[in-house]
Amino acid sequence: MESWNQMSADGVRSHAAPGVNKRIDEQVERCVRHMAQQDRKDITPYLEKLEREWDVGRTAMVAGSLVSLVGLWLGRGKPSGWRTVSAVASGLLLHHGLFGFGPLAEVVRAVGKVRTRREIDLEKFALKALRGDFERIPKNDGGPLARANAALVAAQS
Repeated sequence: MESWNQMSADGVRSHAAPGVNKRIDEQVERCVRHMAQQDRKDITPYLEKLEREWDVGRTAMVAGSLVSLVGLWLGRGKPSGWRTVSAVASGLLLHHGLFGFGPLAEVVRAVGKVRTRREIDLEKFALKALRGDFERIPKNDGGPLARANAALVAAQS
């Protein structure tokens, strides 16, 4: 089955193994289907949890920075390979910052099942639609400007 999650502009997702993407998509689909059977009020706490979820970029940056700091600390004052570890971690962080993906992000994603910000947002918007947040958008009342403003307000809730 082809994935419903077609985010080709997502660098991390496009460079991840298809099995990793499929596993994450299936998790999102199970969650949204489960929440569709719950009361609307039960969706809000889960949305709050999603707001706090770390994405691949943040996780990779923290992991890379931590490895770099540990390498510097262990290699302090004497020649050792630990400074090389620090340099490699810094290079991986630079690569991720410049290109939006990299080996560090792929490892974090495969090992920790960490999602991209776009994947998290996709689940959030699906749940907000289930909760009825987008029903406030007027069909034809007030013209295009009123509809645009209502859509922006609905997307923020």
